[in-house]
Amino acid sequence: MKRHAAMTACRMTIHASAPGRPLLATVLLLSLFGLLAGCGTRPDAGILEISQQTAPDTTSHTILVATTREPDDRPGTLFGRERSTGLNFAEATVSVPPIHEAGKIEWPSTPPGNPETDFTVKAAQRLDDAGFRAALNEELSRRPKGEREVFVFIHGYNTRFPEALYRMVQLKHDSGLPQVAVLFTWASGGNVTDYLYDSNSATIARDGLERTLRTLVGSNAEKVNVLAHSMGNWVLTETLRQIRISGRPLPERKLGVIAMAAPDLDIDVFKAQMRRAGKPKKPFIILVSRDDRALRASSLIAGGKERLGAYEDEAELAKLGAIVIDLTDIKGSDTANHGKFAEIAQAAPELRSALQSLELRPQVSTTETTVDAVGNTAKAAVTFPLKILTAPLTALSNQR
Repeated sequence: MKRHAAMTACRMTIHASAPGRPLLATVLLLSLFGLLAGCGTRPDAGILEISQQTAPDTTSHTILVATTREPDDRPGTLFGRERSTGLNFAEATVSVPPIHEAGKIEWPSTPPGNPETDFTVKAAQRLDDAGFRAALNEELSRRPKGEREVFVFIHGYNTRFPEALYRMVQLKHDSGLPQVAVLFTWASGGNVTDYLYDSNSATIARDGLERTLRTLVGSNAEKVNVLAHSMGNWVLTETLRQIRISGRPLPERKLGVIAMAAPDLDIDVFKAQMRRAGKPKKPFIILVSRDDRALRASSLIAGGKERLGAYEDEAELAKLGAIVIDLTDIKGSDTANHGKFAEIAQAAPELRSALQSLELRPQVSTTETTVDAVGNTAKAAVTFPLKILTAPLTALSNQR
């Protein structure tokens, strides 16, 4: 079946700027774990064409964007894979169709798509720094006092801009949480062979994320919550580290939940960072899954070192001051079991309540709690079996 140019078949593109042998090893390893065989089609330039069509029972979400990607002036594109020397901003309104299934993104086969069946862009524009700040405070002003929170999402490796944007929309929609949605998107190459390029892009993005976080806590937001996925956790942890050593800490009263989903981060690096900084006043929430095949491949690329998102000694992580949520018993919809965080977004309110209701008192050992988080779909209730491991002297209910 012939497809529009905006949706391309998954392909391997080796860019001349990257060393051939390490990239070849990366391709072979990722192929070994089935990540290439099942990737299907990918969104390409033009997929974000604005739709003028309307449909009943759709839901629209406004997403604010801060990015280290270079702008792309092709119609329906906004940003590409190249790195920018500065931080760029945008705002987009995306419509979710009434047939949406939780955890999924209904991609249009041809842009701009059909709002009855597809995610469609209703409006999009780039902003300057002042425009971003104004749009942020305007969105916050639409929430009542006590609910003026921000939800930041930082995507992972092999992610194109449309994929990052629509994943942010899916998380916002499925969770039902009222926070203002801010996507921080760094210059991922968007190809499976771009692991080294992405790793360097993630490192370059640290200053951009720091500037974004300082802008958010300096706004009218009452809380800033962050969710990072995969390699996005390298950007997050490195940024938090450089903020700590800068001598200009972020105000604790404005920091909410810091969640790390399937973190593609060397376990030794994470433990060193935690020992250096000490136990955080507000514990990180780490979502792990021991059947994550993408992290298994990443471990092989990294010389066999375990990745944080697949680390088996959950009790050690809890002792370092983290709350560990084990998703191993949840069946993933992707072949790599690397995107489970998106599938449980619909259970976010129940999960947040479960975490905040934990009353943890001084004790010698860690505490393990089993929770069946329930998310409602249009068809039926879905139960997610979760195991929560928490450290002594940690009281999440005191965060607010």
